[in-house]
Amino acid sequence: MKVLGINAIYHDPAAALVVDGRIVAAAEEERFSRRKHGKRPLPWSAWELPELSAAWCLAEAGLRPEDLDAVAYSFDPALMGTPEESGLDDPGDAMRKMYAERAPEFLAHALPGLDPARVRFVKHHVAHAASAGLAAPTADNSVLVLDGRGEAHSHLAGRYTDGQLEILAGQALPHSIGLLYEELTDHLGFLRSSDEFKVMAMASYGTPRFLGELSELIVATDDGGFRTPRIDFSDYAPRLTRGEDWTAGHADLAASVQRRVEEVLLDLARWLHERTGDRTLALAGGVALNCVANTRIFSETPFEHVWVQPAAGDAGTALGSALHVARGLGETTEPMPGADLGRGWSDEEIRARLDTAAIEYERPRDVADAVAQVLAENGIVAWFQGRSEFGPRALGHRSLLAHPGHEANLERMNDVKGREQFRPVAPMVLAERAAEIFSRGPLPSRYMLFVHDVAEEWAERIPTVTHVDGTARIQTVDRTEEPLVARMLECFERRTGLPVVVNTSLNTAGRPMVDDPRDALECFGSAPVDLLAIGPFVVRRRRPTLPG
Repeated sequence: MKVLGINAIYHDPAAALVVDGRIVAAAEEERFSRRKHGKRPLPWSAWELPELSAAWCLAEAGLRPEDLDAVAYSFDPALMGTPEESGLDDPGDAMRKMYAERAPEFLAHALPGLDPARVRFVKHHVAHAASAGLAAPTADNSVLVLDGRGEAHSHLAGRYTDGQLEILAGQALPHSIGLLYEELTDHLGFLRSSDEFKVMAMASYGTPRFLGELSELIVATDDGGFRTPRIDFSDYAPRLTRGEDWTAGHADLAASVQRRVEEVLLDLARWLHERTGDRTLALAGGVALNCVANTRIFSETPFEHVWVQPAAGDAGTALGSALHVARGLGETTEPMPGADLGRGWSDEEIRARLDTAAIEYERPRDVADAVAQVLAENGIVAWFQGRSEFGPRALGHRSLLAHPGHEANLERMNDVKGREQFRPVAPMVLAERAAEIFSRGPLPSRYMLFVHDVAEEWAERIPTVTHVDGTARIQTVDRTEEPLVARMLECFERRTGLPVVVNTSLNTAGRPMVDDPRDALECFGSAPVDLLAIGPFVVRRRRPTLPG
């Protein structure tokens, strides 16, 4: 059974392919089109069809469109309410509904040979739920979905048993934790449906002094839902335009909303556990990318395990819809094998790209050791290895790496990427070394979706990755899954005594993560990076010879 999943509504268009119950490919369209989040200048053209990523998924499996048994589309226009019913009064909804209704026709045009009758609509939050509950390592689990909005809801709570979803609660619009956070993101001068993680970072610099008032406005209800009235954030801090400097008041507002969101999510998770008693909770939806909230759910609710979909945002619904439809067609689906589901390149293909670029390169005996040496000398390395990651986190396949022991490297890395100085970078650490350095969050933590407390004696040794509040968003590395990354970490520790390396995504501000060798060469050429490690090859930055 061959099922292609498609997300092509709101933002983050993506495609995923499930063959005989196994996830074989998944990728966001932005990695191909180079338009971040799939957004174009005009709002009504933001719903980009993932033509390039869908074609690649099929090519990766050696399939043609006519070979597909089904195409799963992660939005059901028949479930959309009227503007009066949703309470959002969104002028784009009528066009979204029309666009989604014509999705079979659009997909048949984009993938010649596809029978449009094979396109199946999947409720948006069911697609999110499947991306977590069916992809998680455990077969039976509770599932909690929170995002901005689907057709008529912003939330789903349920459980998976033997691959079947039982929905226990859902929050109807206009109430939405995701839209609330989007409004705050916009109020603070950032891009909504894109920069919410910046608000989470800013929150760590503030004090939640508005929490009392917000706690009376944003509340969980006894039916497993919540209430989020419209809030005029100007009552707490002035509105910012993009690029305008923020103040302590803005950080306090971010901290207050962040804290209240955490508290409501805890209430929702506890309500769900009371009804299921499950050991494992699977999370999806854009709100599930909130690492601070995820850690509190792990540490302060009865769930013993919390698994977060690494592509928790709308891109992940492409995968979830494919898994859901495959199950409906009688397949037994397999858990997600890892996040490295995107494009990969052979050594020969990489060499050919380097030769075409007429760039000097070398093939060291051990690329991991060569990288460790540059890092130990406080160089910055662009690391391009294996298949690209599905989701927003760089997990050792498309990364910028640096030495974590120099406090100035945080500013340096943010300068390289051209982004705000309050933004943190993450530590990468071998799984077996993590517990001596990091605590509170779950271990292992392979997808960088939780925050951990940094042990006091280590915070002074790895200041680059220790955030202002003493936490870090870590990625643990399993040597059996990532032998090359593990060897690089070991070589670095042998030189420095530090088992941690700085890891952040291989891109610059406003650009999607690097995906293919040409992207890597362009990024290396435009950013002050000392070494590009691409497959088994390295490209070194040539320093200009000064006159005299």
